Amino acid sequence: MTEAPRAATGSLYRPMPSSGRRGWIGPLVVTAVAALLRFVHLGRPDAIAFDETYYVKDALALLRFGYEREAVEDANDIILRSDAAWDQLDIFTDKASFVVHPPLGKWVIATGEWAFGVTPFGWRFAVALVGTLSVLMTARIIRRLTRSDVVGTVAGLLVALDGIHIVMSRTALLDIVLMALVLGAFGLLLIDRDAVRRRLDDASRDGPGGRFGPSFGLRPGRIAAGAALGLACGVKWSGLWYLAFLGLLTVWWDLQLRRSLGVRHPIRSVALRDVGPALLSIVGVGALAYLTTWTGWLVTAGGYDRAWAAGRPGLPFLPDALRSLLEYHRAAWSFHVGLDAPHSYRSSAWSWPVMARPTSFYYESEGIDCGADRCSAEVLALGNPLIWWAGLLALLHNAWRAVAGRDWRSGALLVGYLAGWVPWLVFADRTIFTFYTIVMVPFLAGMLATSLASLPGGTGASPARRRWGILAAGGYLLLVLAAAWFFLPIWTGQPLPYEQWDWRMWTPTWI
Repeated sequence: MTEAPRAATGSLYRPMPSSGRRGWIGPLVVTAVAALLRFVHLGRPDAIAFDETYYVKDALALLRFGYEREAVEDANDIILRSDAAWDQLDIFTDKASFVVHPPLGKWVIATGEWAFGVTPFGWRFAVALVGTLSVLMTARIIRRLTRSDVVGTVAGLLVALDGIHIVMSRTALLDIVLMALVLGAFGLLLIDRDAVRRRLDDASRDGPGGRFGPSFGLRPGRIAAGAALGLACGVKWSGLWYLAFLGLLTVWWDLQLRRSLGVRHPIRSVALRDVGPALLSIVGVGALAYLTTWTGWLVTAGGYDRAWAAGRPGLPFLPDALRSLLEYHRAAWSFHVGLDAPHSYRSSAWSWPVMARPTSFYYESEGIDCGADRCSAEVLALGNPLIWWAGLLALLHNAWRAVAGRDWRSGALLVGYLAGWVPWLVFADRTIFTFYTIVMVPFLAGMLATSLASLPGGTGASPARRRWGILAAGGYLLLVLAAAWFFLPIWTGQPLPYEQWDWRMWTPTWI
């Protein structure tokens, strides 16, 4: 994960592979593919699927009141049979609701309800848009990371064709918003990394800049990344893992940069010059961004525990609203760490990389027409098996590149992948689900695209190696496309004859 000394390369900044429209053609094509897979029949199933039962109503409550309220018992039925506008749909009691996820993801869902109504298409629209745009983000970010138009486009294509990503983009849950913000933060840190190196290249080259090296100056890219990570935590608290992992990653890049500049005491230099600004940019800015996601709760009076601090002794410099918010967070944290409710689709994080126990969001076998006597319609949050299973090889390959080959790019992708997986391994007793892997998908795609790019070999490879390597990579991508076509019906709730549905249940644990 290190970089060559400056004297060996002559430049700290490596130019992008192309400029102008050329670098956009591939990413825009795969984004168009993603849009088709995510928006066509977006209103199917015409039902409230899985945890949409929480977020559809919470999003509507935010629109109506600025905070979440409890809904009446038959709220789902009222929503599905009503054609009332969002501001006329009366499904709430006067009692505030205790919710355990911050508001930002629900505000995103609410924008679709505001624009298109409280319908399956409406509550899924904004999520589908975020998912589609994240394919474009992946292609452009991996392009910047690898300095390859082709590798970036392939990474975007893999995300576009992955089942977890398709299902999460077509379901009004929070996780696709979390993924997009984490991915955005990663991309912003790459922009910051490039900006610092380009600035140093443009500056004087007279030595390393003193005992502790040069100052890297104002870093707006890293500040923006801190804001994105804070907003990610404002969707789900699992964004904290990425705030920690990516925060350490950017400091590690600073350390390697100071070593490449020939600084005599690089670790001491980073401790004195870089750690403080990094904490301020990532943690400080992130905390402020996170707090803004609670604006609706703070400026209204009816939210859950909103008046908790009234009349209670506390720190004089801390407003009652913030003291009440802290109490709310304490209660939500207690809920999260104690969550051990039985669930038929509960899965162990150890099984996530092989998709051993995907989550069924919707299943119906009655009252549907498929042209056969027995039918099934399902939305199964199952990753494309050819992406995830091959991804295990890509994971090992990139680990080898990062450690043995000291490749910082593979190391960065590994950090992104592991930050979404490793922390969950310690929660053996908590109820967790395979669809949490959505945050890992862009990093998995980046590793897989990087590994595919290595098949033809480097510039010194023989013509036969290059020919067979290109054929192998192209053949694999065709198989991924075929697998996406095969599994698409169970990713999108398409009615199928039961026999054809059963063909797609490759293991008993998928049922």
